[in-house]
Amino acid sequence: MRSAVSGVRAYPVACVVIAAVVLTACSGGGGGTSSTSTGSTAGATRGADDLQSRMIEVIRERSASVVQIQTDSGLGSGVVYDDRGDIVTNNHVVGTAKEFIVTLAKGDRHKATLVGTFPAGDLAVIRLESGSPAPAPFADSSKATVGEIVLAIGNPLGLRSSVTDGIISSLGRTVNAGDGVVIPSAVQTSAAINPGNSGGALVDLDSEVVGIPTLAATVPELGGQAAGIGFAIPSNTVRRIADQLIDTGRVTSSGRAFLGVEVATTLQGSGVVVASVESGGPADDAGIRRGDIVVAVDGKPTPTADDLATVLAGLKPGATVPVTIMRQDGSKATVRVTLGQSPG
Repeated sequence: MRSAVSGVRAYPVACVVIAAVVLTACSGGGGGTSSTSTGSTAGATRGADDLQSRMIEVIRERSASVVQIQTDSGLGSGVVYDDRGDIVTNNHVVGTAKEFIVTLAKGDRHKATLVGTFPAGDLAVIRLESGSPAPAPFADSSKATVGEIVLAIGNPLGLRSSVTDGIISSLGRTVNAGDGVVIPSAVQTSAAINPGNSGGALVDLDSEVVGIPTLAATVPELGGQAAGIGFAIPSNTVRRIADQLIDTGRVTSSGRAFLGVEVATTLQGSGVVVASVESGGPADDAGIRRGDIVVAVDGKPTPTADDLATVLAGLKPGATVPVTIMRQDGSKATVRVTLGQSPG
């Protein structure tokens, strides 16, 4: 399990969403049904039929672009990215594997190899050795709208090409997945998310991918999943990272802020202790030293390493921010740090 936002925990899987169409009719006077009521009901029914037809068409178009990825440790999903057979998925789906078995929508199986990974953003790219499935078009996620109907296509629990529908619930979330993995600008969806669906496609009614589902929220107190709260990596982030992995096998422009330290959470929970400082990095230039405790960054408390990762995910490279530290002698200081760019 990985921790998510606001005391909620999240685990890596993929995303399926539920929406309802409500049909209404107006009653006429005198207990009869007016022609207006009949017309409204007929119009609503036609609208529902049109929506259903469009959803069927999108599912037919995009299911061929979503694959199942098998490693020695489990199953996940992926989305065909281009005509070369590159497939984008979650880093936690590929794990430490270098070779994979990919099952296409029609059931034929092919070998694939690792192209590259970006663990901090939970993204990876693998490449088919054979087969030519249709690539999926990726939307401009900056134009996504809360309330927009989306379809989730993936392989939850090993059930290939499963589809559900729902809406975009919120945009711009920063979701901490734990272990240093933070998803900035995440797309929140009313998805029912199940293991094995990670790396699938969250698709709009234009048949374009708006995100790669990666996390489902859970409630630790209840020991189960928080219904209707799922998160996807936005398509613009997916494209930026995938293009770099495909071109060079690594990420050189992550778009993420970098402090230039390795840290560990203190037992007191007062901050994170600096275990090492990158020579010539942002922290080093600002005078932060090994053994210092980082208490806050940009005015936001950093009691744990995950909290520090979350704060940095919300900042941009090149920004100059105050960093509050506690020295080993117990004195406090605030230094200004010009953030670098996190290496891939």
